[in-house]
Amino acid sequence: MIKNYIIADSGATKCQWTIVQSNKKTSLSSLGISPYFLSASQIQALVEKTFKNKVKLDTIDAVYFYGTGLSNPDNVAPLKKALKLVFTKATFDIQTDLVAAARATCQHTKGVACIVGTGSNTGFYNGKKITKNSPGLGYVLGDEGSGSYLGKKVIQYYLYKTFDEDLMSRFEKKYTLSKDAILNSVYKEPAPNRYLANFTQFLVENRGHYMIENIIEDGLNDFFYAHINKMNEAWLYPIHFVGSVAYGFKDIIKQLALSYEIELGTIVKSPMPGLITFHQNNK
Repeated sequence: MIKNYIIADSGATKCQWTIVQSNKKTSLSSLGISPYFLSASQIQALVEKTFKNKVKLDTIDAVYFYGTGLSNPDNVAPLKKALKLVFTKATFDIQTDLVAAARATCQHTKGVACIVGTGSNTGFYNGKKITKNSPGLGYVLGDEGSGSYLGKKVIQYYLYKTFDEDLMSRFEKKYTLSKDAILNSVYKEPAPNRYLANFTQFLVENRGHYMIENIIEDGLNDFFYAHINKMNEAWLYPIHFVGSVAYGFKDIIKQLALSYEIELGTIVKSPMPGLITFHQNNK
């Protein structure tokens, strides 16, 4: 019987942890854990620091870790090695962020799970596992509808002077960025996808302007067309969304679901509440 366990939902920048001990829940956060950027020893040190004086490590029965880049077995190995050195008596279930989205929204039923946050992804979940997955092409070639995708459009509209005079003025007042500074951040600094995604805030703050609405609607429609439209299961099962962009622009998601004549399921910002429910019912 698993009494004490930990659920982790990690991106590259932030990791959200929930400790469940005899049904008492404690939330923690840490820097993101990505095997693309951290070695096993670095992951171990980060996790030990996160849980220092928070929990007796040898009392944890299981760790359920969900994160980016974990469809690659070469990334799972160092993560599992690090976690084993910290939680010495635990079992481990290490899954992708898409599995997190599916378990959080579908629980044990069939459905299509979509992530639309900094990046984007889609897969069909048969109630147990992901059996069909859109190809993840990353922010350069793909990530339609994501924060990086929409943020890129904001930058293009500004640098090409496509925005009208009012929006140009609002952008310059908010950011005071030169063309060179923007291009340097995109092409020379680390994590350009996250840099681009930050510009979705400009969309949020200027809702109602027709140019802003066009960027949001076109970007999210690109996601529907490139991914959902090519998945036959989308017309057989509910479509669920997880992520800050999907949640922030859920009114547009609802409109698009109606126009594509598909059944919309839940739209949540974070998978953690659903993951807690999933694991409570799955001990």
